[in-house]
Amino acid sequence: MSSYKVEICGVNTSKLPILKDEEKEALFKRINAGDKKARETYIEGNLRLVLSVIKRFNSHNENVDDLFQIGCIGLMKAIDNFDVNVGVKFSTYAVPMIIGEIRRYLRDNSSYRIPRSLRDIAYKAMQAKEHLARENQKEPTLDEIANACEISKEDIVYALDAIQTPLSLFDPVYTDGGDTLYVMDQISDKKSREENWVEDISLSDALSRLNERDERIIKLRFFEGKTQIEVANEIHISQAQVSRLEKNALKSMYQYLKTEGDR
Repeated sequence: MSSYKVEICGVNTSKLPILKDEEKEALFKRINAGDKKARETYIEGNLRLVLSVIKRFNSHNENVDDLFQIGCIGLMKAIDNFDVNVGVKFSTYAVPMIIGEIRRYLRDNSSYRIPRSLRDIAYKAMQAKEHLARENQKEPTLDEIANACEISKEDIVYALDAIQTPLSLFDPVYTDGGDTLYVMDQISDKKSREENWVEDISLSDALSRLNERDERIIKLRFFEGKTQIEVANEIHISQAQVSRLEKNALKSMYQYLKTEGDR
């Protein structure tokens, strides 16, 4: 699923409408009054949301049309269960619903053999979670889910863990202006401590040639083993900026070391 077609399931994605806030509010009033035409318009106006979500599942090699259809099911469920009086943006409510629907689809079509008893417990827990979230308009705790299912917390955690789709280190988790952050970017490198770097004088020299901010990012990431999120919080820039600056700094260091090595 490396590319996205202009037309998915007969929908020309390049011509999808974008609803304004006042249009969304008016449409939801009509939807709540039973207007099916308004519901269709609202679905069409939020198909871009589905497209943005299914991009997160690039690494699963699933047919983009299939994922789009499943995502649309999640979108429709979100529309049918959304409460406009709660004060939460529709997209904030809908995205987890769409993701959940796609993950269920991927689990059901997984080649991994999971015992039926575990699947039943997991699905019961997920249904309870969705019901509690709709009822209380907030994310339920594990205790609340366990009480609703009358199943121990340990069994629920074990069952949910068993049906999780395996995650690749190269799965994208965030994209900002073309700079994609992957799972591996959020993992600390505990082995790349300072003592493993200072032994190489050439490497230290390459590091000293960076500007102050780039040098600090490299030291925080590889000397102290911090994640990009931790670095971003410490130097007050976005994680996407940390990722970009880190990659450029490493590239600059590599080019310097390569040049020195060729001499």
